[in-house]
Amino acid sequence: MAGNSFGNLFKVSTFGESHGKAIGGVIDGCPSGITLDLAAIQKDLDRRKPGQSAIVTQRKEPDEVEFFSGIFEGKTTGTPIGFAIHNTNQKSKDYGHIKDSYRPSHADYVYDQKYGFRDYRGGGRSSARETASRVVAGAIAKQFLKGIEIQAFVSQVGNLKLNKDYRELDLSQTENNIVRCPDQEMASQMEDYIKAIKKEGDTIGGVITCVAKNVPIGLGEPVFDKLHAELGKAMLSINAVKGFEYGSGFDGVTMKGSEHNDQFNTDGTTKTNYSGGIQGGISNGMDIYFNVAFKPVATVIQGYETIDRQGNKVQTQGKGRHDPCVVPRAVPIVEAMTALVLADFTLINRAIKL
Repeated sequence: MAGNSFGNLFKVSTFGESHGKAIGGVIDGCPSGITLDLAAIQKDLDRRKPGQSAIVTQRKEPDEVEFFSGIFEGKTTGTPIGFAIHNTNQKSKDYGHIKDSYRPSHADYVYDQKYGFRDYRGGGRSSARETASRVVAGAIAKQFLKGIEIQAFVSQVGNLKLNKDYRELDLSQTENNIVRCPDQEMASQMEDYIKAIKKEGDTIGGVITCVAKNVPIGLGEPVFDKLHAELGKAMLSINAVKGFEYGSGFDGVTMKGSEHNDQFNTDGTTKTNYSGGIQGGISNGMDIYFNVAFKPVATVIQGYETIDRQGNKVQTQGKGRHDPCVVPRAVPIVEAMTALVLADFTLINRAIKL
């Protein structure tokens, strides 16, 4: 299986399956001398871990990261940083009913066709549990990117949409509710809706908005390695993501060029920011902001029809512990992948300038 690494100079490779002994990774290219706040890394993991509230999967995993290399006396050494997160609460028997059949809209069928077999326990390598390793790497990237602030939040669940510009919101309120929406009134509505969906044995999708502030001018490479292209790839690599838009996004098609152009101020900033902080594939110093759309989780705790390995139609039912809505737990994942992209381009910039 290829495709287990992300990044060029600041690079992370992940390993492990949902129901294996552990998941983890190796971070290569992290500069030396960075003083790490290990508690902050664990805090980001706690924001992603299962079992944290009534509206997420009830799998109970402590998700405590253990570092094996690359850190000495609290600082990075410049050598590869190896780490692991041990799985402690697998219930593989919950997946015995799909050993010989395929869940709709999961990776089951394509994995079987591509590799000739699959780990059916929780999806194996295709499980979103893999993203815990990304959160560890992203938390370290955040500490490398001193001064850059990365904040993601839930802006939509189903048809419940937060119709406010991020600048109108107090993003410090994001962690004050289990939905991770900075508008407390909307968060309450979203929470009630997710609970109702869960009671039906169904799932619902949503949108996460991410804002990166204090990004310096010059991150991103023209042509194929544009900053927004790499951010798009990073977000679309996250399980359940169906869409990515930055700046004005799809709404920009309704505007005229004279309206959409970001006019300059004398100091090089712009009066508007429809560009989303990126022009010509390169950061321009304005806030970078984008939306990430997540589909409803594919596993529904209801009866459904599918096919088995012989192509016969069979009846089955979703079992196990699953998120009724993935977006509350995906907020730190979006932040982590953003940090990895910005860290990689920061190192690339260092390499091209004297």
